[in-house]
Amino acid sequence: MSPAKYEAVTGEEERPPGSSGSNGSSTGTRLTPESDSEDENDLDDLEAEEGLELKELGKDGQHVRHQRSPVNQATAGGEEEEEEDSDDDQEDGALHGRKSRRRDSAASFELYTPDEERKVRRKLDTRLVLFVALLYLLSFLDRSNIGNAKIAGLTDDLGLSDNQYDWLLTTFYITYILFEWMTLCFKIFPPHIYIACCVCAWGVLASLQSLATSWAYLLVLRAFLGIGEAAFVGIPFYLSFFFRREELALRVGLFIAAAPLATTFASSLAWAIVRFGDNTGIASWRLLFLIEGFPACVVAVWSWFWIPDSPSTARWLNARERKIATLRMRQESSVNMVSEKAGTQSNVPRHTRKFRWTEVVKTLKDPKSYLTAGMFFCCNVAFSSMPVFLPTIVNSMGFSRLASQGLSAPPFLFAFVAVLLTAFVSDRFKSRSVPMMFHALLALSGYLLAAVGGIMHAGPTLRYLAVFPICAGFFSAVTIVITWTVNNQASDEGKGTGMAVLNVIGQMGPLVGTRLYPDHDAPYYVTGMSVCAGAMLMVFILALALRVVLMRENRKRRARWREVEGEALVGQSRTKEFMYIT
Repeated sequence: MSPAKYEAVTGEEERPPGSSGSNGSSTGTRLTPESDSEDENDLDDLEAEEGLELKELGKDGQHVRHQRSPVNQATAGGEEEEEEDSDDDQEDGALHGRKSRRRDSAASFELYTPDEERKVRRKLDTRLVLFVALLYLLSFLDRSNIGNAKIAGLTDDLGLSDNQYDWLLTTFYITYILFEWMTLCFKIFPPHIYIACCVCAWGVLASLQSLATSWAYLLVLRAFLGIGEAAFVGIPFYLSFFFRREELALRVGLFIAAAPLATTFASSLAWAIVRFGDNTGIASWRLLFLIEGFPACVVAVWSWFWIPDSPSTARWLNARERKIATLRMRQESSVNMVSEKAGTQSNVPRHTRKFRWTEVVKTLKDPKSYLTAGMFFCCNVAFSSMPVFLPTIVNSMGFSRLASQGLSAPPFLFAFVAVLLTAFVSDRFKSRSVPMMFHALLALSGYLLAAVGGIMHAGPTLRYLAVFPICAGFFSAVTIVITWTVNNQASDEGKGTGMAVLNVIGQMGPLVGTRLYPDHDAPYYVTGMSVCAGAMLMVFILALALRVVLMRENRKRRARWREVEGEALVGQSRTKEFMYIT
């Protein structure tokens, strides 16, 4: 059964089947093509910003039902008045022929309803976002489980000193930083191949850690593991192929939330392995590396067939859903390029665009890129240290090795819920700076409580409870800063470069964070807690500064737009200024 056909109307006016607009409107309707062929220019005129007002057409082209939207009355915009006037003008054959072709082209499209769009978005959430979140869970699990392995006997069996263990953490982040430029590979290689190779690489390397017999062997594996996981960090950029700017924070939140969930899972699994692993005859830390690393190898095969390269290639969407998924992203995936000489504008779809190094240079020169990178650096001081050191910190509070593994899970489970809630609220109110500043202060309060508790030699209960706001704060802040970076770049090259700058600078934070909790500072770790408190204070200051900069820039852009809006540009379409999300 073919889907119902619709056309846009205004007021109570009845329009013939070929008609698609009303006078005096500049917005278009959201349409999907009836066939695989698309008329790009006509579709641009018929695209909507918000809401739909639809009339269903029967097979004979007559109206059979009138549906009204309370949001906006959609029209087909642009040049329709000219077309209607030319209907009565039969003297100019060329103009009449142009009008007929445009009307036929408009009639070759059918509207998609808000219900259809919600259905497509729900499928993207459940089949794509949750899947890449699973991949990130495996990634973060393989990265951070060395903290659980430490108190499961790794350092004792291999005879590692405190300094050697710190180098195992640091080496991972050195290669991780050096290969952050690979974020741009999502623009160059088919994502389904690229992602599958990344997952397979880190799965094999993480599993091989279970065979380590010396510090040097483990050091080399950690270095290569950093390369494999660095290649994967561009996933938020990849998700921008499928979701609009105002939808992205929740999806990145679902993705990043896999990190605290992975740490929760790692701690729970480590508890089980330590509890029962000694009866297997294999060291608990070796079992931990093998059991948590090998599943990635299996999932890599699955990802090859499951991950789509674009909305139009998602095999788990039917033909109509693929068209809707592609069409809803037209304004997001197109870069409006205005010719300085001719003053004309064209929309170039993502998959047909050439890589433009000018956008890369523009992003590298943009101070806003370095403000978000500075925030990410400070967030990563905590993000890289607490997940790997928490079992050790809890153990130093006087809890047993087994209890420390179990008690490390609840703070990260709390952070998982906080990240999801924060991402939802951020998208709902279209705000990034306010949630960012709130969670920076939340983490700051937790670190100050832990530091002051250490100075006053407080009991373990107070210091353990301080970990909850710490984890909720920095995990949520990481989610927002990544989304903020992708949101405020108009082009694919800008988004990829912005993510690369964010990670190259931001991932230097772990070079500090991984050395904040040496054994000789136990059991209170006052220095580490104080440094992290200072880092989260800097996050608050930088977020406030970026908010001021973006608000000022948006005011200038709105002023320019109002000037352009007052000018009559006959025969040319105009695109509103790109506005930053604050």
